[in-house]
Amino acid sequence: MELQTTIYLMVGLSFSIYIGIAIWARAGSTSEFYSAGGAVHPVLNGMATGADWMSAASFISMAGLIANMGYGGGLFLMGWTGGYVLLAMLLAPYLRKFGKFTVPQFIGDRFYSKGAAVVAVLCLLTASLTYIIGQMTGVGVAFARFLGVSSETGIYVGMGIVFLYAVFGGMKGITYTQVAQYVVLILAYTVPAIFISLQLTGVAIPQLGLGSTMAGTDVSLLMKLDSVVTDLGFGKYTTTTAGSTLNMFVYTMSLMIGTAGLPHVIMRFFTVPTVKDARASAGWALVFIALLYTTAPAVAAMAKLNLHATINSAVNAGGDLYAPEASLKADAQPDWMKRWEKTGLLKFEDKNGDGRIQYYNDKTKNPEAAAKAAAAGWKGNELSVNADIIVLANPEIALLPNWVIGLVAAGGLAAALSTAAGLLMAISSAISHDLIKGIFVPDISEKGELMAGKIAMAVSIVVAGYLGLNPPGFAAGTVALAFGIAASSLFPAIMMGIFSKKMNKEGAMAGMLAGLFITLFYVFAHKGLFFIKGTGYLDLIGGPNPFFGITPEAFGAIGALVNFAVAFLVDKMTPEPPEHIQHMVEAVRIPRGSKIVNGAH
Repeated sequence: MELQTTIYLMVGLSFSIYIGIAIWARAGSTSEFYSAGGAVHPVLNGMATGADWMSAASFISMAGLIANMGYGGGLFLMGWTGGYVLLAMLLAPYLRKFGKFTVPQFIGDRFYSKGAAVVAVLCLLTASLTYIIGQMTGVGVAFARFLGVSSETGIYVGMGIVFLYAVFGGMKGITYTQVAQYVVLILAYTVPAIFISLQLTGVAIPQLGLGSTMAGTDVSLLMKLDSVVTDLGFGKYTTTTAGSTLNMFVYTMSLMIGTAGLPHVIMRFFTVPTVKDARASAGWALVFIALLYTTAPAVAAMAKLNLHATINSAVNAGGDLYAPEASLKADAQPDWMKRWEKTGLLKFEDKNGDGRIQYYNDKTKNPEAAAKAAAAGWKGNELSVNADIIVLANPEIALLPNWVIGLVAAGGLAAALSTAAGLLMAISSAISHDLIKGIFVPDISEKGELMAGKIAMAVSIVVAGYLGLNPPGFAAGTVALAFGIAASSLFPAIMMGIFSKKMNKEGAMAGMLAGLFITLFYVFAHKGLFFIKGTGYLDLIGGPNPFFGITPEAFGAIGALVNFAVAFLVDKMTPEPPEHIQHMVEAVRIPRGSKIVNGAH
């Protein structure tokens, strides 16, 4: 069966499963729409959480980021995984015991203020909408390559699929669909990794293959990769860091606490019957997440080595990488390169007119590598490879069977769609449950609230699709900003709401707003988005990364510190919370069970 037919079959089959599950799991009440009736088994909820958590960023982008950054890319593994542990251990069980559907509802009740709930909704929408841009863009990338349509058409199709199982099924439909999506995405990620690990090292387990020797040699895979990339002027793969040590630490912290503050993952812990089940599902989710996250470093290293081996023939031959015959002839490009060139994510420009593709670091500070490139007549790097294609193209680079390539296509779409659905659920519930029912129309009927939730979901899908088609310049290409927003606004408020019975509404609201706006200001100013006619773009912060070399994507941790500082300062100057609120906070921390979630006490 030819490749394109196989891809259509695999993707079509997975979509049929998702739609079938959505029809079976239609939500008939607000409890089912917002929390799946609180009746999901912990193991199934762990799988759904894994799918919800492992977005297009995890499936499509993370290994590509590690491949490009080397050792420094490990901050994504540490930040995202560490953040999930933080969420599971310190936040989720207490929020689940509180018994509310959403983060804004918790903040509104804990801080005895509708104003606090509105501020939390503002923070949630800002983080979720920024995050969803990456998911919809990922859907467009996957469709563009694998279904042979434009990325715009791919986003429209993705919107339609999510609409079918999210609007009608709510959290119940999303949960059981995400169980299926987890199975698809984890198979799609690990099966190619096993094939490639066997090819390169003879070891079937990728995690072990990463530390093994190359097949038929006594040279380790990482030593071989280090040798190849340094010879071509790139930094040593196993020691390259992401900027300064301080930036790497702050970046990791921003991802970690941003993870713990993301509302679409927190909501998953309201879908199980008890607090005990919430803890169990958190443990299962960590197991399911670890399957992909421990595989990612191996996928990154092996894909990078295969990419260089494809283009620089001397990689495998052991010859001089700068010899004229060592690079790939332009007219001999493998089919996978031609297919990816059509997407615009891989570009070739023959700068020296020799009919070959030179792939190296033309900005190298290695004088020996620079001299070799000049002697070979190279005029600069001629190949641009977007990091987002590393995982999706990996099976094609390694010449794996067509069914494996089709499986990866289905997995990439599953990862993007599952997280998009979770984010849309968080956005929808914030609008229908927290704003409409909680503030504007408190006496709305259950039927009316359910309809409002579905309408909010449909509108959210349209907005998400628009942002995917027209991504704002400050958010395009990164989901790290979404984590920074959640880190600087929601995480401190949740932590103080659980662990500080003296924190009052004035402090919480002031902290959330301060953390949110200082982070957005740093990002906007850094990206040059403050523009005045006749003046041009204003440099309001003193050049790139002026705050101790910290990048905008890492600034969320600094925003969180500002949030905490402002909150405690304002708290000291304003009245204490009412006595019953302080008793409630103490009661939430008592390690006992909880009744089934019904959205209210």
